[in-house]
Amino acid sequence: MTNKKALSVSTVVSGFCLGHRAQKMRVMELPPSGDNGSSTNEDEPVPQDADYSISDELETSILARFPRSQLWKLCFLNKRFLALARSGEIYKIRRQLGLKEPSVFMLASGESNWWGMEWPFMSSKKLPPIESDYNFECGDKESCCAGSQLLVFGKEIDGAVTWRFDSTNNEWVKGPSMINPRCLFASATSGAIAFVAGGYDATTYTQILDSAEMYNSESQSWKPLPRMKKRRKFCSGCFMDNKFYVLGGKDEDGRVLTCGEFFDGKTWKLIPDMWKDNSQLSPPLLAVVNNELYTLDASSNELKVYMKGSNSWKTLGVVPVRADEQRGWGVAFKSLGDELLVIGAPSVSQAERGLCMYTGSPDPAYDKFRWRQIGCTTIHLNHFIRNCAVMWT
Repeated sequence: MTNKKALSVSTVVSGFCLGHRAQKMRVMELPPSGDNGSSTNEDEPVPQDADYSISDELETSILARFPRSQLWKLCFLNKRFLALARSGEIYKIRRQLGLKEPSVFMLASGESNWWGMEWPFMSSKKLPPIESDYNFECGDKESCCAGSQLLVFGKEIDGAVTWRFDSTNNEWVKGPSMINPRCLFASATSGAIAFVAGGYDATTYTQILDSAEMYNSESQSWKPLPRMKKRRKFCSGCFMDNKFYVLGGKDEDGRVLTCGEFFDGKTWKLIPDMWKDNSQLSPPLLAVVNNELYTLDASSNELKVYMKGSNSWKTLGVVPVRADEQRGWGVAFKSLGDELLVIGAPSVSQAERGLCMYTGSPDPAYDKFRWRQIGCTTIHLNHFIRNCAVMWT
């Protein structure tokens, strides 16, 4: 009669050392022991080192914790993990585990290819070319991210189009297009969802829109949202306090809108004078850090924070790039979670200019804070940034 053994199981994960061969994952089965550390049944043979397959769920949970920039190496581990990466399932698991790392994608002036940088921005890569036409390549474009997808909106000879870069497969795919194609609109991202609102109608370029919609990157589909309170073009958006905000812009008569509004999941609510006393030389440069809203004033190069309680803006000092030189165009101003990111031409003499990136951790309680320059030695681009988007996966 065989006695049941009480097993003490220790999972040993042989490190997948980056740049080295992945070793086998093993479960070591250890014999039960009494108080003196010896086996409770000396006559029963003791297994020494037995190999077992760990569950797929546990294996995936372990591998999902690797830095996102290194996940591609694990695709060589087995076919199952390769399928997880290609399907995007591994990124869903990372979100469930609360694991997120930023990637910055940008299109600089003079470039036909997008570039991407993954945290901590020590290296960069050129994305594959978009197989579009000359009209799309040379025309104005807008961008945002949703989940593991980079969405780029523009116009081809046949009309408005959306191209999406699937970071899991490293490829560009056309579509799906918005329900109401638009340009010069507001956008914001929340996890796997992207929101868009307002802008010009991209079919006629005569109508200013008050419509809004959301894109689900998991179902790859667009869904209409209720209409805004105001028609707006040249507006900008952000996601704060679990709400989609739209600020600034101009109405049908070309008047600057000083009001803001937000969508709370059901309806739009107007905030009078939310954008009062801010310049509108270009679509507002907005970024949210720790649920606080910041703007880069393109007329003064000043960083400002929105004071929710008083519906006013507080100046925090001057940024280290020249946003005023092109009236706010050509500068990237984004959120990196608990830091701000600004990319553009530095505030130095013309001879020394080049693409520069700075980060900083602002605090509304203080008037000023330090910017830290970050450098990626593998990227040398024009300082005029046509498009920029941050992806969290």
